[in-house]
Amino acid sequence: MTEIREHDEKVSESKESLSETLQQVINLLGKHKLVEHVVHKQDMPKHDLVESLVHKQNLNILQHKLDQLHPADVAYILESLPLDDRLMVWDLVKAERDGEILLEASDAVRQTLIADMDSEELLAAAEQLNTDELADLAPDLPKDVLQDLMYSLDTQNRERLQSALSYPEDTVGAIMDFDIVTIRDDITLEVVLRYLRRLPKFPDHTDKLFVINRDDILQGVLPLKRIILNDPETAVGDIMSTDAVVFHPEDMSDQAAMAFERYDLVTAPVVDNNRKLVGRITVDTVMDIIREEAEADMLSWAGLREEEDFFASIWKSVQNRWAWLAINLVTALVASRVIGLFEDSIEKIVALAALMPIVAGIGGNSGNQTSTMIVRGLALGQISSYHMKSLLQKELGVALLNGLLWGGVLGLIAYMLYGSAALGMVMMAAMTLNLLLAAVNGVMIPLVMNKLGRDPAVGTSVLITAITDSGGFLIFLGLATIILL
Repeated sequence: MTEIREHDEKVSESKESLSETLQQVINLLGKHKLVEHVVHKQDMPKHDLVESLVHKQNLNILQHKLDQLHPADVAYILESLPLDDRLMVWDLVKAERDGEILLEASDAVRQTLIADMDSEELLAAAEQLNTDELADLAPDLPKDVLQDLMYSLDTQNRERLQSALSYPEDTVGAIMDFDIVTIRDDITLEVVLRYLRRLPKFPDHTDKLFVINRDDILQGVLPLKRIILNDPETAVGDIMSTDAVVFHPEDMSDQAAMAFERYDLVTAPVVDNNRKLVGRITVDTVMDIIREEAEADMLSWAGLREEEDFFASIWKSVQNRWAWLAINLVTALVASRVIGLFEDSIEKIVALAALMPIVAGIGGNSGNQTSTMIVRGLALGQISSYHMKSLLQKELGVALLNGLLWGGVLGLIAYMLYGSAALGMVMMAAMTLNLLLAAVNGVMIPLVMNKLGRDPAVGTSVLITAITDSGGFLIFLGLATIILL
């Protein structure tokens, strides 16, 4: 518990520190603009020289501040600034750090930064990166820059980059790392230690060495802790692990991420169909995948097609948002026409207008609860269309009990407010039926979308809300018309 508390405190301090740093950058930018504006209006001898000195002084302070920050923190600051300020700060970043910061920035912000750079700057930034990092950046580079970059690489790295780019972006092959340490199984641990000491650079996130034969076929893995705990004269083949979790380049990256979480992995080998070692996956890459998946799901639930730059142009933001707004408009029109069918009933019993949003709102909330559980199960690979019958039975049972319970409560409230037992019964019946409708759609819509090969997180909440709104109005007003009138 103490370790967890200390970790939470460090994370909190880090967030506070980054927020404070962002505010300091904003203050420096504001001060720079203010002083520059004042100096520009002054009429003085050697005006241009004074203005140039003031300009450099403030920007030098800001540049010094940026030089002390981690690339991820600089990317965070760039994402938090309007476009003009962002480009001003970007110009102050040292050229040798451009590539690292581009990798850390979100896709939307990265596009604005790349658009501000010429071909030579982009090529220089890309040349600072490893092959696997280049594979992440390459899709955003202009074709001429990517072509020049290919020519600048040696044969091995060019082949590795072409291999990584040949796989779809959601596969293991597109995210694997080529910076690996391999050993043979017929050498001793003492030889392994001497070999490791001679390495010019030890790969990050290395918790195990990959054991291969003369043909690069994976034989097993050797955790570093076994090197430390065993006698130096022990052969690698005697203590290596032969049941390691391995992946293939064609495997889906989200499935690999779940395996990392399930087996507490730090690194894992990637092999081809002949079990030849071609790369590895590391936990930092997996964490990025998990974060991107979570952000994508969050955006999808809101009807956004892609991550949006906070300071993007109005037109670009409209393009990102219009699709599901149009769908919402259609569903709202459908709901309004359903209400229009019962105008006479609403005129005769005004209480219906006050009560019908409750039925629709509760139904939509219940349906979204159900669909969230189904989407989560699909994402984790724990449910499929095979489970549809049992899931429907379970969710219908939950909806029936909730409908009778909370429908009865709302029916009692309706009776106390309007003095009509019949209206209370209508309220309870409508609530129960709408919750049953929400349960059916909460299960069926994600499963059907998944069966059709569509992302079940995209638009599910919009569709369920539309159905439960229209269905809730129809059920409540229909029952009220039949029973009360």
